[in-house]
Amino acid sequence: MPIKIAFVGFRHAHIFDLYNRAREWPEYEVIAACEEDADTRKTLAENGNAEITHDDYRKMLDEVPCDVVAIGDYYGKRGSIVLDALRRGKHVIADKPICTSLSELHRIASVSARKKLSVGCMLDMRDKGLFIKVRELIREGAIGEVNAITIGGQHPLLLGTRPGWYFEPGKHGGTINDIGIHAFDLVPWVTGKQFVEVTAARSWNAVPKDVPHFKDAGQFMLRMENDCGVMGEVSYFMPDTMGYTLELYWRMTFFGTGGIIETSINSQAVMLAKNGASEPEMVPPAEGAPGGYLRSFTEEITTGRTDGLTTADVFRATEVALITQSAGDTGRCHVHV
Repeated sequence: MPIKIAFVGFRHAHIFDLYNRAREWPEYEVIAACEEDADTRKTLAENGNAEITHDDYRKMLDEVPCDVVAIGDYYGKRGSIVLDALRRGKHVIADKPICTSLSELHRIASVSARKKLSVGCMLDMRDKGLFIKVRELIREGAIGEVNAITIGGQHPLLLGTRPGWYFEPGKHGGTINDIGIHAFDLVPWVTGKQFVEVTAARSWNAVPKDVPHFKDAGQFMLRMENDCGVMGEVSYFMPDTMGYTLELYWRMTFFGTGGIIETSINSQAVMLAKNGASEPEMVPPAEGAPGGYLRSFTEEITTGRTDGLTTADVFRATEVALITQSAGDTGRCHVHV
């Protein structure tokens, strides 16, 4: 029998990747969808992107016999929805971030463990062929021990087209938590090493001065267990008119004892500059794994294990993101993660 999945919230476009895969994959049956925001319901009715069945998610969870709850509401609301679903005995998969506070994360992890329920997340950068190839090269020792990593995760702000709730107090939860979580998941997956310290971080309001509480800028420096230093920039500083098209978008550079590896989401290949060679090699990407985040979640809830993204991975990336966001908000340095 297919896995029955119900959706809560469509206020960020990311959720449609999951919604469409759930409708197309034979393993799943979409049996309900809730949107509590009236304006969003109206838009969905007009564009037909989702078939809404409920306007109260708690009522839907009580009425609909689903196995999984998928969540795409605004960030600040997600943690409470995750908890409500878990307490009703449902597995959960959400767009990132799954919550906006450490206290919520700890409660989610506790309920998940007690009820033996999985929590998935749309951390899809692992599914990109370029980053799969980076992982293969680093794990096989192509550049030796990785000593430093730089991350360019800047995004366009797109004022006027980005959802308005981003700029409403209490709904966003921080740019580092919003964007940086991808890096906090990808880097350990690529290197096999864990983060141990937030050395420093900064979060501030740079561009939209009419909403001073919205901190559109975020930078961080972390240390990994092998003493590798990681520097990241995840601000909303990309030119709006170029959107997500530049090769600077999610550019990552890995500096090792035997060379350098660099690529980005929009690159055609992985640059491998090995010490001893006269020029870099351009390595083709591996085969991508579209929807890998959902495949891993499906394996975990049906078999109890997965070689891909696990509940533990989701919790760890979320924890690092929230601790780094807090350090950026408060100016704390050398914070253990």
